[in-house]
Amino acid sequence: MTRREIRPNDLNVECAVCGRSLLRGELSETYIHGGERVEVCELCTGRAEREGWIREAEGAQVGARARPPERGSILRRLRGRRERGAAEATNPPVAEARAETERRADRADRRPERRERRAERSLEEMLAPEPRTERHVHAVPTSDDLKISRALELFNDSEHPRTVAGVARSLGAPLVSVRPSDGSSIVLLTIAWELCWYRYEVDLADEAGGVRIDDQGYELSELDPDEHEPNAAADDRGVLAPAAV
Repeated sequence: MTRREIRPNDLNVECAVCGRSLLRGELSETYIHGGERVEVCELCTGRAEREGWIREAEGAQVGARARPPERGSILRRLRGRRERGAAEATNPPVAEARAETERRADRADRRPERRERRAERSLEEMLAPEPRTERHVHAVPTSDDLKISRALELFNDSEHPRTVAGVARSLGAPLVSVRPSDGSSIVLLTIAWELCWYRYEVDLADEAGGVRIDDQGYELSELDPDEHEPNAAADDRGVLAPAAV
């Protein structure tokens, strides 16, 4: 029940809303306004409440409700943590969301360390010596006959015999000269007809490089004198072989 105050007749009380002095025996309500206790006549209580004034009795109750709860004991907090853990165990999405949050925090903590490690690896890569590339070095035959024999084998294993066979069907058997270059691993194979000629090159120290076309022409006069002296022959398939002695 709202408390109403009855004051002695000789006490002059004014309504804080309308400013009227209350009549003798007239009741008033005590309100809180601007941090002060004020009196409001019965006719102005509705206006005071619309203005947001608070009855003194209700203000005490509101203050009691607004009082922050007391902090629980350590045992209560630990019990609450266990209860949250049990709830997460029965609710996988909640547990996963919490785990993801912890992972993100952990990644954020380790980010400077990862940047430092990357910088160290980059520096190590810059200072590291370049890896040595493996070269496939073949033993080069020492005599000219062995060089010529090996060059013919490599030529016959390539696609060039088909070219020789095709031209030979039109121009006849070619003149074939196989000459090792002095002091090197290069062998030159010259295949010539009256109307054209081809010169191939084989590096016996780099057999993986295959047989390459070195030059070609249309006049036999363009050839060196020793290339006019045949020392090999081609069959109808374009396969080369040393000339019979």
